Amino acid sequence: MQEIKDREQLHHFLQAHQLEATFGEQLLPHLSLFCFDHEELICSQGQSSKYLYFLVQGKIKIYTTSKDGKTLILTFKTSLDVVGDIEYVQDIDIINTVEAVSTVYMIGIHHQWLNKYGKDHSPLLQFLLKIIARKFLKNSNALSFNILHPVEVRLASYLLSVSYDDSEYLMKGQRKTISLKDTANLIGTSYRHLNRVVQQFCAKGLIERKNGGILVKNKDGLRALASQNIYE
Repeated sequence: MQEIKDREQLHHFLQAHQLEATFGEQLLPHLSLFCFDHEELICSQGQSSKYLYFLVQGKIKIYTTSKDGKTLILTFKTSLDVVGDIEYVQDIDIINTVEAVSTVYMIGIHHQWLNKYGKDHSPLLQFLLKIIARKFLKNSNALSFNILHPVEVRLASYLLSVSYDDSEYLMKGQRKTISLKDTANLIGTSYRHLNRVVQQFCAKGLIERKNGGILVKNKDGLRALASQNIYE
């Protein structure tokens, strides 16, 4: 994580997402702009919650981990969205792990300033209420999708979500490889079952097995198979 000490860039994101009125004059001076690298953890399940983050550019992955170490993908999010809203409102530790899929920019504000100036600021409270209500519905649907949709749809949707078209990575010529074991855990299936589906995808030219991971080759084919990305 890197704090970007550029108030003009911060102001640009505030204007782009029409957030000035949401924060108000008392909170605006206490906002910070943070940049997270690809695959960097933004917050981890069980950690103390200190910041409320507003996702203003990039893409994030949100997943949960059970007590026995199994992980399950919940959703992917792009701007504009919020991380840490439920934790702030309920004053609890981080519920789920959040990871950057691309280079991510977040506007963050420490809880101390929210507690001092935000609790009586109606626009911010209304904004958080809408975000939390939308998040509850979406996460509820995501858990149902993992049960109702076949592994082929889940895998195609997951691959589309993690192969994010970030111009920075395209310019560097990097191509994303994905761990098969991690993918099996995240989409809620066995490694053996996923391996059979991967072989089918390889035969169709959708993906390629490379260096122990998965390389996306045909995103249009994956979109046709997924029909609608169930994780977004």
